[in-house]
Amino acid sequence: MSTMTLDASARTEAAQAELLGVESVAHSAEVRKTVGRPFIEIAKLRMRDVNVCYGEIQAIHSVSLDIGCNEVVAMIGPSGCGKSTFLRCLNRMNDTIEGCRVEGELSLDGEPIYGPKVDVVPLRARVGMVFQKPNPFPKSIYENVAYGPKIHGIASRRAELDEIVENSLHRAGLWNEVKDRLNKPGTGLSGGQQQRLCIARAIAVSPEVILMDEPCSALDPIATARIEELIDELRANYTIAIVTHSMQQAARVSQRTAYFHLGHLVEVNDTETVFTNPEHELTEAYITGRFG
Repeated sequence: MSTMTLDASARTEAAQAELLGVESVAHSAEVRKTVGRPFIEIAKLRMRDVNVCYGEIQAIHSVSLDIGCNEVVAMIGPSGCGKSTFLRCLNRMNDTIEGCRVEGELSLDGEPIYGPKVDVVPLRARVGMVFQKPNPFPKSIYENVAYGPKIHGIASRRAELDEIVENSLHRAGLWNEVKDRLNKPGTGLSGGQQQRLCIARAIAVSPEVILMDEPCSALDPIATARIEELIDELRANYTIAIVTHSMQQAARVSQRTAYFHLGHLVEVNDTETVFTNPEHELTEAYITGRFG
């Protein structure tokens, strides 16, 4: 995703946070502490007291959350509530946004994500990202998938790259559709195929975590269903955090759901609990359509 697109997304959340500032103060007493089950015993990703500011505007307020191995956590909430900003903290994509400041403790397998000696290049290989709009490189389907393994030194010989490309496309559920046109441009695929190509590109470098920022918002229902099936299949090998505006999608793909409201993490619970018996009144108001 381009820096320009990231900046636009960040500016949107920052502007909405500013516009909703008065309401945020009104609700601050109601969101003193995240309710439910934000913490787990064995966490792949562990975040404590995370604050994010765009200049003088605070978009994330003291968010603490664990995400476990082979778990899908869905992040839901109204537009501008900070869920995409928080997601981008997990592989330091916010580093590309001028004026963005991240505070708090964030770790991957106990190792600090924001440590002074952390190299973001290998970090982003370990924590891959799939964006809202499919963004294949202007290269062939083969080169889109082979690019990461080549630049990270995972493979250099053609036979090794061939194996990685085929395995990645198989895992992304795309191999049978493209195996006879690997040298064709990735940009020539349909929207749903392009998104699966981006997923194949992400998993080609053997990440441990996959972040998905509204990966189906630009797709039709058939392509969306295929991506959701894929998320369920990928959970066997990866930890997944997904931001979605679709509560139905969150209910279908995740084991736990996190509800954000005006930069606060209001509730984290088993997905069934969140949608059938939420603990916080703000969560209930959102899922029943009283606001948002």
